[in-house]
Amino acid sequence: MAQNVTELITELVTPDWLDTGNNAWQLTAATLVALQSVPGLCVLYAGLVKKKWAINSMFMVFYAFAMVLICWVIWAYKVAFGEYMLPFAGRPGPVLTFDETIVQSVLPSAALSQNFPKATMIYFQFVFAAITLALIAGAYLARMSFRAWMLFVPLWLTFSYCIGAYSLWGGGFLFKLGVLDYSGGYVIHLSSGTAGFVGAWWIGPRLKQDRENFQPNNILVMMVGAGILWIGWNGFNGGDPYAASPAAGVAVLNTNVCTAFSMLTWTMMDLVFYGKPSIIGAINGMITGLVGITPAAGFVAGWGAIIIGLCTGILPWLSMNIAGKKWTLFTHHVDDALGITHTHMVAGVLGGFLTGLFATETGVYSFGDTNPGGAINQNGRQVWVQIVGALFIIGWNVVWTSLIMLFIKYVCRIKLRMTEEELLLGDDAIHGEEAYSFLDDVTGLVPSQTSERNANERLSRIHAGTDYKGQTLIGRDVEEGNTSYSSNGVEVPAGLITSAKNVEEIKMD
Repeated sequence: MAQNVTELITELVTPDWLDTGNNAWQLTAATLVALQSVPGLCVLYAGLVKKKWAINSMFMVFYAFAMVLICWVIWAYKVAFGEYMLPFAGRPGPVLTFDETIVQSVLPSAALSQNFPKATMIYFQFVFAAITLALIAGAYLARMSFRAWMLFVPLWLTFSYCIGAYSLWGGGFLFKLGVLDYSGGYVIHLSSGTAGFVGAWWIGPRLKQDRENFQPNNILVMMVGAGILWIGWNGFNGGDPYAASPAAGVAVLNTNVCTAFSMLTWTMMDLVFYGKPSIIGAINGMITGLVGITPAAGFVAGWGAIIIGLCTGILPWLSMNIAGKKWTLFTHHVDDALGITHTHMVAGVLGGFLTGLFATETGVYSFGDTNPGGAINQNGRQVWVQIVGALFIIGWNVVWTSLIMLFIKYVCRIKLRMTEEELLLGDDAIHGEEAYSFLDDVTGLVPSQTSERNANERLSRIHAGTDYKGQTLIGRDVEEGNTSYSSNGVEVPAGLITSAKNVEEIKMD
């Protein structure tokens, strides 16, 4: 009896299939990716938006992280990586018992196994799903109803993310077609960029004054988030060989080379066209480099990573700074608050296409795939295969993001957009909290009747034409009574009596 117990313990603690080094690296990589969302994107968004939206932007990411995890272990993981149900989806079900989580990780539809437990795989794939929703939030900031977001997250995870993950990674039809996506250029970035673009159209634009003046409230905090995002990407791309292998090292090196080159290229574009290098621009270039190398990370050689970095530093720059500012589509109809369309959709398509050109046979084989590489290895078929994969992800997300938005609005009767009061006041009205409090009075730190009363009082002053300090309001920051701009764009010092016309403009959507 004692011998049987000992054998059971040995089998559970150190089974034959377990490689402790690979398991340790996989858990480390997963933790790095988790840090990209919490606190990475939380503080990046909070610093990049106006002060009145700092808490709301952080909370959207924080909520998505938690909600995705619960959905993931109850049904979503098996939709993305479970047994075959449809060519683009696995059979849903929970992964909550010891019998399912402590055994060896297997992807049944892809006929692949890993030498670490299934629990490690579940968590590793969860952090990718979570950051995808967090990225979408960047397009919806400063006007999407938080209640609508609460419902959007589980619906989009189920009907969009899981479909792309199964199709490309879990053994679905794109996997069998041979589409290459090393770490999520399509599954994560193209899908989030497309959903950000489509959802922004359904929700509508921010307030007029927020679009005209959306100056970041804390660039230093934003830079901290950007740094976490960059370094966390070592786990993002380095973890996808599912082993502490040579391929993981190549993927990490290529990721950093491409990102650095893309950031420098974007900075040079800013310098040439605007005459000044911008730290916000550099962060955008960093992000597009990270996104562009993601589908190619371990497939391309170092020179391929540099070419991708050059392209992701130029084309998304043109998309954001030319098309995004000149095309009526972006200036009047699609208000992508943080440019997720340009940094993720454009860069995602670009990275996937360039993977079809520059993927090497050696890189693909080191990943454990039998695909003969890209066009550089005389496999021109890979280029159109990559295009097919991109078109499916874009088309699926256009349809399903729209259906989810319509379901929330017309079936669930939840407004996609915040109320006028919430749009004017921001965090104070939505959460009863403010991002920065330097006073001993703590009544504003937690939701209370007092904070609600203060918010109502502040709103009444806005409608009366004064800011919350009792100073006259002309139209710039609702929460600040300093320099303002009148309707004709002339800078006016606070304290001058505003016209009724300007007050109405402030309240206009």
